[in-house]
Amino acid sequence: MNSKISDKDKKDWENFLSSEEKLTDKEITFSKKKINKIKSIDLHGYSLEEAHREINLFIKKSFKDRLNKLIVVTGKGLHSDNEKNPYVSKDLSILRYSVPQYIKDNNELMSMINNIEEANVEDGGSGAFYIYLKKKL
Repeated sequence: MNSKISDKDKKDWENFLSSEEKLTDKEITFSKKKINKIKSIDLHGYSLEEAHREINLFIKKSFKDRLNKLIVVTGKGLHSDNEKNPYVSKDLSILRYSVPQYIKDNNELMSMINNIEEANVEDGGSGAFYIYLKKKL
């Protein structure tokens, strides 16, 4: 190894020390990970009207609070009394189907949402779904 420092290196070092330029701290840069803000709501036992009202308020508040991901648990509708009523659709009256459809049909809510998809098994599987919210400007 050469123990002599060239004149050019000395000049570069002096220029660096006298400059106002800041170097980025790579440890700080790499430690900043995206933190997902997640919140969930369980709609078990809600009527269709109550569920729609609650999901509307839940999405609006979550968007305002800058959350990224919502978990909505509706259940699979296996214990619904609607199946006994011949005048009620067995599919569309169950929260599992009607809540996502209500959201998709609501332009105000959809303007806050990037994507809706079925939840993973650990979050409720087919009895739940995720809502990924847009970033609030």
